[in-house]
Amino acid sequence: MESRIILVDGMTCGGCVNSVERALERVPGVVKARASLERKEALVEGEHLDSDLLVHALEDAGYEVRAS
Repeated sequence: MESRIILVDGMTCGGCVNSVERALERVPGVVKARASLERKEALVEGEHLDSDLLVHALEDAGYEVRAS
């Protein structure tokens, strides 16, 4: 299993954290996603993760991804 940390802007509350996690968990290959409001990031674990799909899922959900 591989993991990625994605820096996410736009999370302001616990609901945003849940939205980020749900958006990422819908991406093929993602097994688990955990977002942190305090660190403004999401940890994604899975198999054959596609960075472009992860970024696109977050942008579609209304969040901005920062370069890490």
